[in-house]
Amino acid sequence: MKPIVLDAMGGDNAPSVVVEGAREAQSSGIPVELVGDPDRIANSDGIRVHSALEVIEMDDEPGRAVRTKKDSSIVRAAECVRDGHASAMVSAGNTGAVAAAALLRMKRLKGVNRPAIATTIPVPGRAPKILLDSGAMADCQPDWLHQFARMGSAFAQVRYEVSSPRIGLISIGEEPEKGNQLVKETHRLLADDSTINFIGNVEGRDVLGDDVDVLVADGFTGNVILKTLEGTVQFLVGQIVSALSTDDAAEVGAQALSHLAPIAAELSPDAVGGAMLLGVNGVTIISHGSASPTAILNACKVAQDMVERDLVGELEAAVNL
Repeated sequence: MKPIVLDAMGGDNAPSVVVEGAREAQSSGIPVELVGDPDRIANSDGIRVHSALEVIEMDDEPGRAVRTKKDSSIVRAAECVRDGHASAMVSAGNTGAVAAAALLRMKRLKGVNRPAIATTIPVPGRAPKILLDSGAMADCQPDWLHQFARMGSAFAQVRYEVSSPRIGLISIGEEPEKGNQLVKETHRLLADDSTINFIGNVEGRDVLGDDVDVLVADGFTGNVILKTLEGTVQFLVGQIVSALSTDDAAEVGAQALSHLAPIAAELSPDAVGGAMLLGVNGVTIISHGSASPTAILNACKVAQDMVERDLVGELEAAVNL
């Protein structure tokens, strides 16, 4: 397989964390290469480094940064995939910039109106959920959400081998007439599409439930849901640890924490590696800004798996049914 290129300069702790993750991926037999400033990248263990002397910062405006910082690690990584040198790219950098660079350099798949970020939501003891769009397109049109549903369904089948993913449309009520105009019009499109398993509207309380596999929303709503879930989990974990760390609960706390540790590990963003950008002509994974070397390694594993399973081809076929 062609190498996976890693944006060495993306993330809160770049480049050291990305380089360490790249070394772990290479040790696992995954071909990887780095993109970034060679003078700032150390101990790459012989991993090839593509020079990119500019960095798109987390607070840069994505579109402008991609247009003006053409020698940035994000843009150069996307070009490696576009030019056929690499099979996929992974970045823990500016999410909007990664999406913009992939869109402008790799281009959209045939028939795709807009790309979407598909985020895997782990659910302990159950199959994970897929939420899209979780941030690429804040303002959407009904036909875009319709395509998100088709791409989400294809992604669930390829990534998690779900035979007939249940698609739910995020709304403020289960009834078809509930929601804003965007949701109502999208509901009609999804209900008329026999190529997907649309179960109707779902509410926020259903996100982690058993009845839905793929959750469809505009990027604004999806991102709010995602960040709310992340904040809630962090808050609850902090409260549990605090309660079990008191002197009176020390012994019970130690036992409880040993049972909770595997659940916390499963809920960690590091376990899934990152979100998948769907709809562009190349496998693109966007990792969390605070990604650890383990997250980078797992992102590389997912990227390799999606290349081997021809995710891009399956998405294009789904959109053009």
